[in-house]
Formats: sequence, structure tokens, C-alpha cells
Amino acid sequence: GAYQASLTTQLWLILAAVVCVYIVLGVLYESYIHPLTILSTLPSAGVGALLALRLADIEFSLIALLGLFLLVGVVMKNAILMIDFALGLERREGLTPEQAIHRAAMLRLRPIVMTNLAGLLGALPLVLGMGEGSELRRPLGVTIVGGLMISQFLTLYTTPIVYLALERLRLKMAGWRARRA
Repeated sequence: GAYQASLTTQLWLILAAVVCVYIVLGVLYESYIHPLTILSTLPSAGVGALLALRLADIEFSLIALLGLFLLVGVVMKNAILMIDFALGLERREGLTPEQAIHRAAMLRLRPIVMTNLAGLLGALPLVLGMGEGSELRRPLGVTIVGGLMISQFLTLYTTPIVYLALERLRLKMAGWRARRA
């Protein structure tokens, strides 16, 4: 009854948030393709968070959902750091997508790792804390720590791959439109 309705509502909330983020990123990059590169980081964060909740034997609750939203912000910021830098290199220096994303990944590695470490270390007291109210804070911390740990490793590898794949797709579509016109 009420629990099932709550789960359905949470699913719609997550979907609405992703659609809003896609629209904002689409306007920011003036592209339909590049927001998908950034959104491709979300599954690794979600899987990491859900896996951590499962390992800690904690149910997915409203507090865990809030942690997931916070996590989405941090993980997407990391992807935006890399993609924005790569697009800037392509435009300013005329680099190929391969050269641009490689250089962006190398130069943005430290800020990405520092952001993740700050989030991870900031959430550790929530995970390890005992005492009154800890059962309310623990799902938030577990969600953040688990999601950041998994996404840190995966997004550093997958973001450049997805960027290059979608960039090739964009170039093919541009060529197809040019031939058609």
C-alpha cells in the first residue's frame, strides 16, 4: 500500500531530477549529446550507493534518497569538470576529441580526486557515528561513501570512453545532415 506508493513516488522524483539536469546541461552546452556523457556517470554512483546500502544491511529510505541526490551532484560535477575542459580545449586549441579528453582527464584528475576525498571523508562520521539519531544519519553516510568509492574508479575510465563514442556519433550525424541538405 503506502510503501509501494512511496517507492513509485521516489522513482518519479529521480526521473524528474534526471530530466531537469539533462535540460539544464543541454542549454549549457548547446548540445543534445554532451549532457548524455555527463549523465552516463550516474549509474556507477547509483550502483555504488545501492551496493553499499545492501552490504550495510540498510533499507533504501528517504534519507538514502537524499544522499543519492547529493551524490549525483558531486559525481556529475566531476564529469562536468572533465567534459567542460575537453570541449574548451577542442574549441580554443583545435585539438581532436581524443587529444582533448586525454588532456582533460590528466589535468582534472587531481581536482576530481580531491572533491571525492572531501565528500568521502566528510561522510565518514555519518557512517561511523554512534549515539542518538545515528540510525537516521547512517543511511545518508553509507549512500555517499559507497557511491563515491565506486564512481571514483568507474567515472575516471568511463567518462572519456562515453565522450569519445558520443562525439563520433555527433560527427556522423553532422555528416549525415550535411549530405542530406
